Amino acid sequence: MKTRKKGYNLLLGLTILFSIMIVTTLIPDPSASKPCLLGYHAHCTFAPISTVIAMLAAGAMCLIRNKKLSGS
Repeated sequence: MKTRKKGYNLLLGLTILFSIMIVTTLIPDPSASKPCLLGYHAHCTFAPISTVIAMLAAGAMCLIRNKKLSGS
């Protein structure tokens, strides 16, 4: 069984959290105050920008987790 360094599970959790945020920013929401940049009322009014930021954050967490904290 592989042993993982301290902080691996935290970064894995953050990766999962950011991945969920990627999807939830694009969900249509009729109660949104104004349409997003994609032209519809999304859960997040900064939809394409916030989605890309969440993608970058999830990717950074993956890279850090794999490069620095893997038990290989």
